[in-house]
Amino acid sequence: MQQHLPDAAHYPEARLLAWPPEPPPPSGGLVAVLAAGTSDLPVATEAYLTARYLGRPSELVVDVGVAGLHRVLGRLELLREARAVVVAAGMDGALPSVVAGLTGAPVIGLPTSVGYGASFGGIAALLAMLNACAPGVGVVNIDNGYGAGHLAAQITAPNESKVGTA
Repeated sequence: MQQHLPDAAHYPEARLLAWPPEPPPPSGGLVAVLAAGTSDLPVATEAYLTARYLGRPSELVVDVGVAGLHRVLGRLELLREARAVVVAAGMDGALPSVVAGLTGAPVIGLPTSVGYGASFGGIAALLAMLNACAPGVGVVNIDNGYGAGHLAAQITAPNESKVGTA
């Protein structure tokens, strides 16, 4: 595809090709994208870049999984500033519930297909996120970074650009 759009920005890790190559100036609310572990980074990066290219101010935070709870607690200021939070996690998929308990913003659970043991290609994380006990958690499909980033951009859109507002 890049041969047809040679000036497009290519992000191989996120499996993303963006044109025009530069994101628009940011507007709307902040989108925070969290990756539980570094193995969740490709899908989290896809969500982060999608939100950025849809014009939202975004921040990507890596390696804040529940195995080291102090790391996510160290980002409370960002979580409370964000208008939407995307949480990419494989393994047991517990991080979206934890994050939803720390912020009032909508949390978008993004299950990833990484993990070992009984992760079943992301199904374990998907089911854990669907059964989140904290309110305010929505879930997209396994490895759907684009869908998570797009939903976060819609949630955080400036009021004048939202469809159907009165």
